[in-house]
Amino acid sequence: MPDDQTSVAAHSANADMPVFAVEVRGLDKLYRAKGRGEDIHALADVDLEIPRGSLFGLLGPNGAGKSTLINILAGLVNKSGGTAKIWGYDIEAQSRQSRSAIGVVPQELNIDPFFTPRELLELQAGLYGVPPRERRSDEILGALGLADKAKSYARTLSGGMRRRLMVAKAMVHNPPVLVLDEPTAGVDIAFRQQLWGHVRELNRLGTTILLTTHYLEEAEALCDRIAIIDHGRVIACDTTQSLLKRLDSKDLTLVLGNDLDTVPTALAEFNAELTGPRRLVFHYRPSQSPVPDILRAVAASGLQVMDLSTEETDLEDIFLQLTRGAHDPRPGNGKRESGR
Repeated sequence: MPDDQTSVAAHSANADMPVFAVEVRGLDKLYRAKGRGEDIHALADVDLEIPRGSLFGLLGPNGAGKSTLINILAGLVNKSGGTAKIWGYDIEAQSRQSRSAIGVVPQELNIDPFFTPRELLELQAGLYGVPPRERRSDEILGALGLADKAKSYARTLSGGMRRRLMVAKAMVHNPPVLVLDEPTAGVDIAFRQQLWGHVRELNRLGTTILLTTHYLEEAEALCDRIAIIDHGRVIACDTTQSLLKRLDSKDLTLVLGNDLDTVPTALAEFNAELTGPRRLVFHYRPSQSPVPDILRAVAASGLQVMDLSTEETDLEDIFLQLTRGAHDPRPGNGKRESGR
């Protein structure tokens, strides 16, 4: 473990703070197979830039390479090629500094059951070389709702509390970059909301967050930037809003006041579909057919609108299109309905 602990405050005091909290160039990881098996290319020429201060989502199906990338950044797995920097420190040439600049919350719960949460944090801080006077064990436990469990054995904690304790361990050296690898897997909704509130606060105070999650709605709600990785390659990386705009398609559903047998001729150009005697659905591209144009055409056709709703693109649409192809045979369209 690093013995030259550097805090976020110390990093922030540096006038030469890096533009990117994490910078990866041409990163490769090849697992050599023994015998007749084929080599496994876990990562292939990965380029990734995570801006300082961002809340960055890393998404991808199981086996896509997310954990391999995180383990390389954490110094747990050796890369086969390329370069990686954390807070401007090369993970090979400046390994002690780079490891001081990152905290990782892994998926697995690896907590010694015979230590108390406070003892675990003090031990972890010691491993990172944090002087006793600079340790914040009680402060961190309080922030994560574990103050009343500080002196209880870890084995007595619930699953959600153990997950919180894992987050606390990753924060003892005050790293400017915090990696959360599936942190809410298997926990209840109440804890998930509590944890995300704390994550937002950490990010607001300047910590760069790298999040991997299977909950796409969480990534959409939390992350300002998202990268999607599949088969070891980054297939998309952009702001969350820009990604959502990639699927330029929406549905507008109108409930009419009178029955229809066919779609009025004047509405044919808007790709309208009659799904019921009084239900008219428009499949349209907002960039080409704004809603006001559709509604004006509906009014000109003499139709009485009793109700309307829209369904818009969500992150699941993007994810499935990029990782499975645009013609995914899954049932449903994965779109999110917005208010009337």
